[in-house]
Amino acid sequence: MPDTEQDDTFAKLSLIVKRAREEPGCQFISLAHLLNEGYLKACYMKLGRDRACGIDDVTWKEYGQKLDENLKDLVIRMKAKRYKPLPAKRVYIPKNEHEKRPLGLPALEDKIVQKAIVGILEAIYEVDFLDCSYGFRPGRSCHQALNAADKIIMTKPVNHVIEADIKGCFDKVSHEWLMKFLQVRIKDPSLLLIIGRFLKAGYVEEGMRMDTEEGTPQGGNLSPMLANVFLHYVLDLWFEKVIKPKATGQCHLARYADDLVCMAQTAEEAREIEQKLKERFARFEMELHPEKTRAISFGRYEEQNAARQKRRANTFDFLGFTHYCGKSRKGKFMVCRKTSSAKFRKKSKAMNAWLKAIRNAMPTKEWWPKLAAKLRGHYQYYGVSGNMPALCRYYAVVLRLTRKWLNRRSQRGKLWWKQFIEYVKHYPLPLPAIKHNLFTLSPVK
Repeated sequence: MPDTEQDDTFAKLSLIVKRAREEPGCQFISLAHLLNEGYLKACYMKLGRDRACGIDDVTWKEYGQKLDENLKDLVIRMKAKRYKPLPAKRVYIPKNEHEKRPLGLPALEDKIVQKAIVGILEAIYEVDFLDCSYGFRPGRSCHQALNAADKIIMTKPVNHVIEADIKGCFDKVSHEWLMKFLQVRIKDPSLLLIIGRFLKAGYVEEGMRMDTEEGTPQGGNLSPMLANVFLHYVLDLWFEKVIKPKATGQCHLARYADDLVCMAQTAEEAREIEQKLKERFARFEMELHPEKTRAISFGRYEEQNAARQKRRANTFDFLGFTHYCGKSRKGKFMVCRKTSSAKFRKKSKAMNAWLKAIRNAMPTKEWWPKLAAKLRGHYQYYGVSGNMPALCRYYAVVLRLTRKWLNRRSQRGKLWWKQFIEYVKHYPLPLPAIKHNLFTLSPVK
């Protein structure tokens, strides 16, 4: 029965996608019935097996020991409107050198329901979301967002960039406005009730339960989707329908979740967009960071203008990369990128902390492959055209830190550089490599 339900649900989701595409004004009034045992089972199977537990301390394996029974009970409670998400377990992860980012760990059952709701919302909103949005969407990535910004600056007559930072975006989303935005497309009170309960579920920190009056439930599957819906109406659609038609010159937007850049043709347009952005977010109870939001000149004439005005050429940060004006081998303008200084320090600091903790926790032969995997992950993200010097510098930092902590395992003799290099030759670590070619004028895909 569950397998039949699962196939039936995915068929219905395909029909929802089709209808959402063909009828932009369609409002869906019956969606909660899709949260059946078969669909929830499929969502359970897609969850990470070794993720941290919520306040219920139930692991993926433990829940699966009586999976059919647990899911049957879950569906009964949802139909009777007795299902209420548990508060998330609050933990903190480093945001930068001075701040930490709060993160919520939902209970496993809540993760299943969130995953299922995301599937339903994706069927509706992937049709509505605009091309300028790249964050947490199927088939889209941060490197596509970088490529989009690159191609706009390289091929369009834009000479100014508005670098914007939404202050505490996920923590400040207005529940009232978010529910209003969802009701533009969804009129199913049962599904909206469950989403509303997730927003109000709160979190537990140091044994104390805290209610949430704003923000999306970070740490779960649902938060990125709800943030995308919110920013679609607050920013993307507004920029496309209001800002672009009234602009005297060209202007464009590239957004990955809450990280965004706007590009404009003239200085006046850039300053006006910056001011309108601040007013727009203020209307929806959000704020742009005053110190991280600015309009700057940037483009093919920036280096000449900077030399004439006797100043350094402007740069801007987007998705962990510092963008600066450079030249090709033929002397023509091109947008170049390097790992931002803040991200480089953060990654180096994190690697140092990990090596310090792992060096005596297990034999070297066991953690060495993990070190290799961390390097590959770094190259996979930061390995973009032109960033080879920063990759090599990071590789050198990792080698230095690795030797440092290998030498502090005990009171035995030191591992000199010559010996260490021989060791690395025998047990090689991944070398820096470019994974994403952005030095091309091919269309954004």
